[in-house]
Amino acid sequence: MDMRSKARTLSGPVKDPSKLPKWNYDGSSTGQAPGQDSEVILYPQAIFKDPFRRGSNILVMCDAYTPAGEPIPTNKRNNAAKIFGHPDVAAEEPWYGLEQEYTLLQKDVQWPLGWPLGGFPGPQGPYYCGTGANKAFGRDIVDSHYKACIYAGINISGINGEVMPGQWEFQVGPSIGISAADELWVARYILERITEIAGVVLSFDPKPIQGDWNGAGAHTNYSTKSMRNDGGYEVIKKAIAKLEKRHKEHIAAYGEGNERRLTGRHETADMNTFVWGVANRGASIRVGRDTEKAGKGYFEDRRPASNMDPYVVTSMIAETTILWKP
Repeated sequence: MDMRSKARTLSGPVKDPSKLPKWNYDGSSTGQAPGQDSEVILYPQAIFKDPFRRGSNILVMCDAYTPAGEPIPTNKRNNAAKIFGHPDVAAEEPWYGLEQEYTLLQKDVQWPLGWPLGGFPGPQGPYYCGTGANKAFGRDIVDSHYKACIYAGINISGINGEVMPGQWEFQVGPSIGISAADELWVARYILERITEIAGVVLSFDPKPIQGDWNGAGAHTNYSTKSMRNDGGYEVIKKAIAKLEKRHKEHIAAYGEGNERRLTGRHETADMNTFVWGVANRGASIRVGRDTEKAGKGYFEDRRPASNMDPYVVTSMIAETTILWKP
């Protein structure tokens, strides 16, 4: 989850990532390369408008490679691009809507924003989508992030206060294929830059506070062309059956510390059990009432943790539901 960045000056505006030069950084300083061969090469992959410097400045999402052109182990984008580039996946035009939950922490004490130092607020209930100084903590940060993402060209579709006070959510999508993951990563980067300015710590921990408090997830809404067309509900049910067969593999890839969140309480299914249902927020997979009624649409994978890698999760869902043969 470490977001890193560096800046360089170009001779003029660039709109196509393929027109940008490759660059490098010192991988020995990040634990990604030995000191005697320390260069890690950055490949530009996606461009967004820079909401901080503005003007003709841009943010560039890059992935990382060895000088020989091999993706480094932490580069999960490379494999995702292969999956999304498969003709069978491309033909299905997979759409994603990613719900990113996160927690704002007071910097010096690492305790949620708005919580009394060393103590607890009132129990959950009034905070979800709440309004007021005693219920919504950090709205100025959240709204600044919303505006910055819109300026950047990220397909951010909404924000809301979450169930635990000091916790918020933003949504990216619907976006097609790998662009959903690119957009979520850049939206996370913009959020961390804004919290840096505000002197607040951003946490993607899936269970930042133990006890009777909701955890933080990254619910992943998904559909294919076949699911969106007439008869799509049957396609959805077949896809869910595939996901059930690979449940353990998905759980292992859905974020660190997720076992602290997926307990069967606080709107989650137990991580060792696969359950799906219509309008059931205690399930592994939730199908909406509108999808059931229309006989087509999308479903929501509620298992991913807030700290999941969207390249891994989005491509794995596409691979399992489109390419994998049980």
